Amino acid sequence: MPNLAFDTLEFAKKLKAANFTADQAEALAAAMAGIVEERLATKHDLRELESRLEARMREMELRLRHDLTLRLGGMLVAGIAIVATLVKSL
Repeated sequence: MPNLAFDTLEFAKKLKAANFTADQAEALAAAMAGIVEERLATKHDLRELESRLEARMREMELRLRHDLTLRLGGMLVAGIAIVATLVKSL
């Protein structure tokens, strides 16, 4: 995953300005950087997800078309068989 723009030094400076000790500020900045890198999605992640979803949707559309084509064909065959039976019985 590409690096996210999280400035740990600036974050630690702000914590120190809010009366955190240097060790506390550095530890918290490192922890936050880990969380940001691990859990936040980047634009690249979202584009990749979008392309996978589009591929799955295309696959589902093809399966649906195939299924509907088979059902329509079955109905046509059944209809023709019924009409042929009725014509033959008359």
